[in-house]
Formats: sequence, C-alpha cells, structure tokens
Amino acid sequence: MSVITQKLGTMEYLTAEGISAPHCFTTRMGGVSTGIHESLNIAMHRGDSRENVQKNHEILAQTLGYSPKQVVMSRQVHSDLVRVVTQADCKGLDHHAYPECDGLVTNEKELALVIFTADCTPILLHDPITGAVGAVHAGWRGTAMDIAGKAVQAMEQAFGCEPRNIRAAIGPNIGFCCFETHREVPEAMRNTFGPAVEKWIRPCGEKYYVNLKEINRHALARRGVCRIEVSEACTVCEHERFWSHRVTAGARGSQGAIIVCKEGTP
Repeated sequence: MSVITQKLGTMEYLTAEGISAPHCFTTRMGGVSTGIHESLNIAMHRGDSRENVQKNHEILAQTLGYSPKQVVMSRQVHSDLVRVVTQADCKGLDHHAYPECDGLVTNEKELALVIFTADCTPILLHDPITGAVGAVHAGWRGTAMDIAGKAVQAMEQAFGCEPRNIRAAIGPNIGFCCFETHREVPEAMRNTFGPAVEKWIRPCGEKYYVNLKEINRHALARRGVCRIEVSEACTVCEHERFWSHRVTAGARGSQGAIIVCKEGTP
C-alpha cells in the first residue's frame, strides 16, 4: 500500500491506501485563495483573508465528509506536546484560539483533526479497532523529541490502542534531497534515537542532509506500529504543488493534514 494522489475537479490531495478513516494531505490546489496564497491555503495566520480560508475549509469538509464546526486545530510550536481532544475543544478555524501543541488524538466520532505544514512532516494515525485517530506536526525539533512515538503512546494510554493495530501515514515534507542543515539537527536525532539514524544522515562539507521521513518512520516502528505508508513527495522539489517555507522565504500559504474520526465514541 502507498500514499496516492486523488483528484476531484481542480482539487488535488493525497491519501494513504491503508487508512480507512476519511483523511487527506492537502496540496496547494483546489481552493479560492489568490496571490501568494493560491489556492487551497488552510491557515489564517499567513495573511490570507478569513473568508478565503473559511471557504477552503468548507471545500475540504465537503470532500471528506465532516462539519467545519467539528474541527480541532493546534497552535503549533515545534514541541513534543500531544493533546487528547474532544468536542469541547472545537474552537473554530483560527488556530490562535487553541492551546500550544503539535499532536492531536481523539476517539470522538465525527471530530476532525487538522495540522499545518510547509516543509515539516505531517503524520496521520488511525486504529481501526478502537476508531481512534491522530494528527501530528513533526518539525525537526518535534521529530528529535519523538513526537510521533509520543502520539502513539497517547493513543495507547487514552483509548487502549495496541500499536500493532495502528495504521500510519507520513505525508509530503522537505525530503532527504533538500533538507540541508547544520550539526545541531543530526546531533539531536542521535541523542534520541542513537546510531540507528546514521543511515538517514549524510554529511556534506560542514553541513548535513537529514531524512526526516525515515526517522519518523523509525520512531513509529520502534513503538510497535507495523503498517506505515510514506509519501515520496518533497515540498521543495515540488514547490509548485506544495508550499515550501524554504522556497518562499515565508511568503506563502499552508497546506496540512486532516483526519476524521468516524468509528469512535459517539
């Protein structure tokens, strides 16, 4: 099974064949925003109009089959914080209204979890046995703090999930080909994961290339997750399809990842 591209009119998004809960990794395509936000910008903090962002979320909600009123977001801070959320946590489509965290998990039916990315790694989780779902924003700091593994652990503790039953999907991010960084990044990965990550670190002069997708896959696998699908897409190489913070120097919209709990607690 793999992460595949879906097209619906002008909309283009990615889904994982192994995850049965409604979900997607969005691209830039299929919305109403204009200019540097063209066209499916889902974040209100990038300078786009509130009306455009709301319309884009309505388009996504209609596509996946959920209500925009039953969305939970996060105020992302590149942390390892994972929140267990319920209907009481729905505070609208402006992420500024939400507490700081970078991971969300729930088992409440009809609740949609949303995270934002533009080079960082989006991860979606689904346990078809309990119905629980999770959405994770893994920047390099979050990756190095094992936020992927901590989200799995949160699903175990909160909902009784068994990691071997969880399906995971890792979406488009800045790929191994393009994530050039300084020494602090590989050192942080080694401090958490040990020598296992060396094969995903490539020295290049005084800098390094780091494979965030594979390190997050490793983080999930060492927690017992067996079914992990990984997108090959790189947000830098495919910056006309995805927003890349590095390519745009911050003048951009945001794509993201969404998963809807359809089989959990009513």
